[in-house]
Amino acid sequence: MRFIPHVTVATIVEEQGRFLMVEEYRDGRLVLNQPAGHLEEDESLIHAASRETLEETACSVDITGVVGVYLFKADNGISYQRNCFVGTLLKQHPERNLDEGIVRTLWMTLEEIRARNDDLRSYLVLDCIVDYLTKPHYSLDLFR
Repeated sequence: MRFIPHVTVATIVEEQGRFLMVEEYRDGRLVLNQPAGHLEEDESLIHAASRETLEETACSVDITGVVGVYLFKADNGISYQRNCFVGTLLKQHPERNLDEGIVRTLWMTLEEIRARNDDLRSYLVLDCIVDYLTKPHYSLDLFR
């Protein structure tokens, strides 16, 4: 059997020391995540990050850089390749409905996110933020 990871995107959006997060239901529990989701057929990773952020938060963003690429094996045994991007808030669209399963959006500090560590969808949520804060960001030219 050939190994094929599921390709996902996540977007870090920071405004004045607060990060755009979503609360969503996953496997019957409320979890905290960045705006994130799966790559769709014939879609670029950059477009997927922008689309997922809009669908999950009702916020338009400009994708400006890459935080990193992560490989993660979930409790369900499925492996995911998470491509984490940096986004700049362009506009909020309060008239838009949030994606199914999304309860609400939150702007949270790093300390508030750390305080809810047990609620994170995976450890990558915090890892991506820490990497965003402490490591270089990469050009979107990384993806062809």
